[in-house]
Amino acid sequence: MNELRARLKSGKACLNGWLAIPSGFSAEVMAQCGFHSVTVDMQHGVQDYLSMVQCFQAMDKYPITPLVRVPWNEPGVIGKVLDGGAWGVICPMVNTSADAKALVAAALYPPTGKRSSGPIRASAYGEASPYQTFANDEVLVMPMIETQEAVDNMDAILDVPGISGVYIGPSDLGFSYGLKPVLDREEPQIFAIYEKLLAATKKRGLFAGIHNSTGAYAARMIAMGFQFVTLANDSGLMARAARAEIDVARKTAGDVAK
Repeated sequence: MNELRARLKSGKACLNGWLAIPSGFSAEVMAQCGFHSVTVDMQHGVQDYLSMVQCFQAMDKYPITPLVRVPWNEPGVIGKVLDGGAWGVICPMVNTSADAKALVAAALYPPTGKRSSGPIRASAYGEASPYQTFANDEVLVMPMIETQEAVDNMDAILDVPGISGVYIGPSDLGFSYGLKPVLDREEPQIFAIYEKLLAATKKRGLFAGIHNSTGAYAARMIAMGFQFVTLANDSGLMARAARAEIDVARKTAGDVAK
């Protein structure tokens, strides 16, 4: 079943990887690194449906839970990524309870939702019983809270039945308040929003997630109460490591390497 969901329900923190690169090999490498889950980013990553499937196939033999951030709150795409094997959906720009209800309807089967039955790859997980009999209990439904409107409607969004937890997009959240769009924020007004969200999710038995640039900041967020923390993305981590090693080589070799 969904090991990430079980881990979250037990109260443990979960480290999430992020795939912007449309490559099964990149996904395979990330899956070996110790993440509890890995998310294919179809919103801002260079991913499409076929590359998502290839990433899932490359990660199958590793003990990680595959997730997807969909490009928008659109039922056809949401149902299709779940049929393709995702154990959860992160959905951007969910600003109202109506948006949250539409997300739940697209992600869950009747009678709770309106998802169409056709789990072409997901059905491979249902060896003991048909996938449709347990999907609603296992699929994670995560709306993103990333605008001032969503913050204003936070309680109404969290009260929608079927929501598993919420995911903070710090860059867009700050942007909507007139701040610079960055990840690892330090503004007191943003931290006040984080505290409010954490209290609201805890009250309802839900979890909160957040995107981070560094492991150090992710650890701060875990200490604050976030259970689901993402560490940058594959392209960002690759570029950061490359720059660091280039910097070491140039500093050590001197002018000849500049």
